Amino acid sequence: MIEFDPTLVHDWLRRSAERFPDKEALICGPQRWTYAQLDSYTTQLAFTLMDSGLKRHDRVAVLLDNSSETVISIYGILKAGGAFVVLEASLKGPKLSYILGNSGARILITHTGKAHVVANALAERHDGIRIIWVGAQDAMPNELADVSTGWADLFEDNTDAQEQSLPCDGAILPRCIDVDLACLIYTSGSTGEPKGVMTTHHNMISAARSIIQYIENCHEDIILDVLPLSFDYGLYQVVMAFMFGGTVVLEKSLLYLHRLLERIEQEKVTGFPIVPTIVAMLLKLQDLTQYDLSTLRYLTNTGAALPVEHIRRLRTMFPNVRIFSMFGLTECKRVGFLPPEELDRIPGSVGKPMPNCEVAVVDEHGNEVSPGQTGELTIRGSNVMQGYWQAPELTAGTYRNGRYPSERTLYSGDYFRRDEHGFLYFLGRKDDMIKTKGERISPKEVENNICCMAGIVEAAVVPVPDEILGQAIKAFIVRSPGAEITEKDVLKYCVANMETFAVPKYVEFLDSLPKSPNGKVDKKQLKSWELQPNGR
Repeated sequence: MIEFDPTLVHDWLRRSAERFPDKEALICGPQRWTYAQLDSYTTQLAFTLMDSGLKRHDRVAVLLDNSSETVISIYGILKAGGAFVVLEASLKGPKLSYILGNSGARILITHTGKAHVVANALAERHDGIRIIWVGAQDAMPNELADVSTGWADLFEDNTDAQEQSLPCDGAILPRCIDVDLACLIYTSGSTGEPKGVMTTHHNMISAARSIIQYIENCHEDIILDVLPLSFDYGLYQVVMAFMFGGTVVLEKSLLYLHRLLERIEQEKVTGFPIVPTIVAMLLKLQDLTQYDLSTLRYLTNTGAALPVEHIRRLRTMFPNVRIFSMFGLTECKRVGFLPPEELDRIPGSVGKPMPNCEVAVVDEHGNEVSPGQTGELTIRGSNVMQGYWQAPELTAGTYRNGRYPSERTLYSGDYFRRDEHGFLYFLGRKDDMIKTKGERISPKEVENNICCMAGIVEAAVVPVPDEILGQAIKAFIVRSPGAEITEKDVLKYCVANMETFAVPKYVEFLDSLPKSPNGKVDKKQLKSWELQPNGR
């Protein structure tokens, strides 16, 4: 009998549990979960959610730090026929209230440590939402007691986690299909309220399969995942590993670099997905020889393109590790990657489209531009998501009709250029481009140039108001430990290495750049500091 690949995200977990029942699937702190255990617990959670009234297509919000409960929640929700909404763990009450209302979540799974935030979010009305609390039951807020259940109570009957926990009445899990919604991933964007990107099972599996293909993952891979599971880059490490039967070492924070390097050594990690924040911390280290990183096979970077100089230094630090520069956005998960063998030749490129994905660089009329010219990146493929939840007008402006019925082309909002060999170069978000002295400046190109200067670890460039220029360029810079670089030194270097119109007018040194929980530089915060050119 021919065995076909599963078409639903959670069925990949079930298949890996059949193939590797006793293999460790998830390591989270002291907890070590086999595939059989995870499959059992997620099945029991699914039936419990259904008993609580969850219907197929209902949304369930998950407000937890990176933890085994988060992973169990994701797959339990999917098995119950629902769609998960993993939220950023530091979310505050007003934004939580908005997302719960916008998504129409029927159930919220959260931690008692977030009781104040949840109570604040639900102060006006409960809207029939049920809450499942992880953590000490005596910490559950009294005012929400009538809609609350303890996480531990859900698994009281699971005395043998190696056996599937099925209800006595013969109930079965709902039958879903691959075009059903699997999750909403909320992304803030540059303005307005958070918007939920609609992702089907087919979208998720298609994107994950393409990434697995070019990274060449196998069941022996062990991935260190330090990125929030609310961030699609972090989420897909779990999804992909459970598809190919690998192991995920899940950490709660990316800020403690020494601990992370120790985990690579302890768990014999083979894959480490990183963001520029981690690279900046690595570049501050004087010596990596105190750690045994010999098992590390690959590094990946996405979320924000790395400065070329950082890539060169990273190559020196990890000469035997394959480094993948990648580009993606939540609206389609991933777009392209640069094969590691091309990294030394064209380190400024984010590569070519990944398998089963097609891109074009187009002008304002949607016509493809010539190689070397600047345009907006558009994406076609089954990795292109369904649009924004409850936002038809916003969806229509970003996801446009393609050549065939039901086909959509994603307009990324990012400026790119493509060389004569088809390699892509990211220039910046359309909203982030700086218009000064009659020129349109790519912040990314200015940052790349500044980071080539010795003694500089990170740089972020933002526009500031200017009466004469309209916008002036300001550079925020983090120096290497012990580096004695002045504003005059930076400006002199920029004048010598950049076009006159791209030279910053202002320079400010910081101990560190503000970052989002996903590890990206928070330019919104930098801009808010700089409503006036000369300081906060």
